[in-house]
Formats: sequence, structure tokens, C-alpha cells
Amino acid sequence: MKLSIVVPVYNEKDTIGQIISMIKSVNSRNLQKEVIIVDDCSTDGTRDVLKQYSDDSVHIFYHEKNMGKGAALRTGFSKATGDFVIVQDADLEYDPADYERLLRPIIEGKADVVYGSRFMGGEPHRVIYFWHYLGNKLLTTFSNMFTNLNLTDMETCYKLFRKDVLDRIKIEENRFGFEPEITAKVSMLNVKIYEVGISYSGRSYAEGKKIGFRDGFRTLYVILKYGLFKRRAD
Repeated sequence: MKLSIVVPVYNEKDTIGQIISMIKSVNSRNLQKEVIIVDDCSTDGTRDVLKQYSDDSVHIFYHEKNMGKGAALRTGFSKATGDFVIVQDADLEYDPADYERLLRPIIEGKADVVYGSRFMGGEPHRVIYFWHYLGNKLLTTFSNMFTNLNLTDMETCYKLFRKDVLDRIKIEENRFGFEPEITAKVSMLNVKIYEVGISYSGRSYAEGKKIGFRDGFRTLYVILKYGLFKRRAD
């Protein structure tokens, strides 16, 4: 079996090489790994770093216009050939060593989709930004109200899917609205969803963190768009 690891990248020249090395070093239950990197028109030299990779296990695609994380994932998902697909950010906030625990419920046949939660379990996490923490909790609660799920971390990067489940979902959002959109759409399917505690090393804005309050307001809109308006239309 094969695990496709989709990495959306935008201006991550200082970390992209390290995250590729970390992904390659992980032994995920002897699964074959396929790394799919989508560069969303980086301007900081990330592309120059990526051009150094000629490994057959690393597939790199380039956007000629910056369109956002959701658009990069849409491209990456369309190229994935694995039995399972996971999202991996390139900024080192999430550790590929957690793949093992994320995969376990799917490998054991208990789950079709697994979310990695930063807010449950006993794994270490960096202490940073109270208001971001509170915002994440509020957005997750608001999302849960419309999806009828009891997630603790809807905004997490680590979302792992059986490929046949992911193929049933059409991604429409281009930016960070991807997170509530795919959560809403997964909730409409008759699939088993699990949540697993993961480690987390959040970075500061000085270190390159990109998401901001504007994205939070967009998330609220997307929750309503797919959780309320879309359901009524359907």
C-alpha cells in the first residue's frame, strides 16, 4: 500500500529541505511513500531549493500564480496515487513522526478519515499565542455546530484520508477556507472519522507564520457556506 503526502508550499526556502528529509526518514508501517509538493508561486527562492530534488519519490508541481493553500492541495490531491493521503505543511510545525499514530485507526479498519488534534492527548506542544488558541477552539466549536461532529481541532493541518473517500470530495476553496470546507463535506459522507493527539511546534509571525485574523473571518463564512447554505441547497 502507498501513502501520498501532499505538501503545499509558499515561501518556505528555510524549511522545505528539512521537511522533505523528515518525511523520508519516517517508516510508516512499511508503506510506500509518495511525496507530492505543490509550490504556490513562491518568490523567496523556494523554487531554487526544490529544483535540486530529482528523487523519483518526490514529485514537484509549480503554480505560476499564487492561489492559496486550498488551490495547492487541490492540485496535489489530483496527482496523488496512494491508498491514503495526508496533508503536510512545510513549516515544521507538524512532525511527520506522528504519521504512525495517525495511520493506525485506518490500517486497523476503524476509520476512513483521521484528524490530528493539537488539543488532545499527551504529546508535547510549544506554548504560543493565546488568542490563536482561543480562535481555533471557537472556530472548531462553530464548525461542530453545523457538522454535528465533536472534533477538538478542525483547523489542524494533519488530515488523513482513505483515497477513495477523498475522491468523493470536490475542493472549492482556494485559501485557508479549505479546512472548514473539507470538514463540512466529510461530515456529509457516511464515513468513520477519528481524532488522534499529535505534537505541535507552532511558529511565531517572526518565524514566518502566515494565517491571520482575516482568515478567521473567512473561516466563519466558509462554515456557514458549506455547513448551512450548502445543506439547505442540497
